[in-house]
Amino acid sequence: MLFVVAALALSQAVAQNGLNSPYSQYGIGYNNMPYNMPSASMIGGVTTTRSALNMVNPFNPASYAAIGKETLVFDMGLSIDMTTLRGNGGSQFDADGNVGYLAIGFPLTKWWKTAIGVMPLTDVNYQSVVTSAINPGGEVKTKYEGTGGVSQFFWGHAFNVLNGSDDKKPQLRAGFNVDYLYGSLTRAVTYDFTANDTTYMMDSRRQKDTYVSNVLFDLGLQYEQPVGEKYRLGAGITVKPHRNMRVKDNALVYTFVTNVASEYMRDTIFPLDGGDSEFESDLEQPFTTSVGLSFQRNDKWLVALDATFAPWSGLKYTENSTFSIFGQSPIRYSTNQRWTLGVQLLGDKNAASYLRRITFSMGAHYELGRLQMELPDGQYQLNEWGIGAGVTLPMRKGRSVINISAAYSSFGTETLLRRDAFTIGISVGSCESWFVKRKFN
Repeated sequence: MLFVVAALALSQAVAQNGLNSPYSQYGIGYNNMPYNMPSASMIGGVTTTRSALNMVNPFNPASYAAIGKETLVFDMGLSIDMTTLRGNGGSQFDADGNVGYLAIGFPLTKWWKTAIGVMPLTDVNYQSVVTSAINPGGEVKTKYEGTGGVSQFFWGHAFNVLNGSDDKKPQLRAGFNVDYLYGSLTRAVTYDFTANDTTYMMDSRRQKDTYVSNVLFDLGLQYEQPVGEKYRLGAGITVKPHRNMRVKDNALVYTFVTNVASEYMRDTIFPLDGGDSEFESDLEQPFTTSVGLSFQRNDKWLVALDATFAPWSGLKYTENSTFSIFGQSPIRYSTNQRWTLGVQLLGDKNAASYLRRITFSMGAHYELGRLQMELPDGQYQLNEWGIGAGVTLPMRKGRSVINISAAYSSFGTETLLRRDAFTIGISVGSCESWFVKRKFN
């Protein structure tokens, strides 16, 4: 119960990211998964085949089965994000830190493990002002602003289908997550007119609040096969089924007048007299699948590759109001692909030297079709690429670890707007012996 309370409290801090992100004004916000987790970003975003007794990997629920039969895993991550926005010959720097995720995993039986946790799914935070000339003799300042975000609370179960923790034999793990998405987004556009004659150009505002409360689920498998005495071949797959959902919207469009001290609403444009400001819109998750392969030499090294395919990136939001609140969205949904490659130099947990027990990781990712936009001057396909590196530091002589990561990513194009991000992350995977029956003579 204490974990649930802490998770809900932390999720509010996680969702309210302070970075100015103009791309977050579309859909239900900007999605930075799985790079919000240091243990994933340090290896390029590889997640499908990853599992460990001191880590909760929510991106493949089958991985929970690797948790020890008498252990409790507490996994938490923090990050500092530094971004630079470039476009139209100018740039803007911003920085912010937040709690990235919180998770806990433990066994229910020798073959059944469970994990619960919370992490950010999307973030909405932007503010910009565009000034345009109007006739007669004046201008209009259009202010775009938005805040909020959606968090994901997950409860997963995993099962050792074949051989449990015997790493000398083939292993098969299966699992599923039940995901609860929740959060609220507020977006507004304000028009401020200044002209010699503003009789027919009144200041106005369009505002919409979106409330998300939906349940999803995803499935995962992991298989490991010994190859000789020194090597292991791993394979993994995750599936997110297609799902149509509904979200609640509350909108208001009105004109207003201001004086020195306050603002007064003048006329309501939406909803009309007797109308309802609330309506339901569509939220659609595409069928998404990820496949992964890994090849490991005992405690020496590991190479892993992931590939993710979906009809489009993220959750598709479609406004269902008969009155267009913000006009037609420029987003166009088309095929999304993500490729990640990671390499690890594995630490020897039995080495006498602490340096030899440290694991070094590095990786890269490329995402094709993360966002597609159709603007008056043409169509844009915005892709992303990034690199990451980090170290896994063992804590004392136990099984707990500290992950320290550094990652760089570039999204978009400078012709429109490019987002360059540098992220430093730290996570703690605490693995303690619990559920042990003490014996006394």
